[in-house]
Amino acid sequence: MADMDTAGVIGRGLFIKGELHGEEDLIIEGRVEGEITLKKHLLIESTGIILADIQTENITIKGEMRGNMTATDKVEIHTSARVVGDITAPRVVIEDGAKFKGHIDMPEGAMPPPKKRER
Repeated sequence: MADMDTAGVIGRGLFIKGELHGEEDLIIEGRVEGEITLKKHLLIESTGIILADIQTENITIKGEMRGNMTATDKVEIHTSARVVGDITAPRVVIEDGAKFKGHIDMPEGAMPPPKKRER
């Protein structure tokens, strides 16, 4: 995960509707509706409300998310999060207390092959 100190920020008072595309990390504290496509890491803060489909490398959710997510590396849902939508990612972390409704697809090859038993 990259240094979030240099990430772009959509502040608490902002509302964006439409398509959002970017090459860098992004922190969302406000509201976004539509579609989000990023190359790197998306962080949805506890004040963030997302009504969008997302495609990116990593997603961290602390706020509210409604939509389908595709991550090439990991989706992380924190205790304070409320998520409705399907997740496709090789790694998924859902903390105790988080609210999640949807399906999870962890594509083939995401998990290491089973170890062979020695006889």
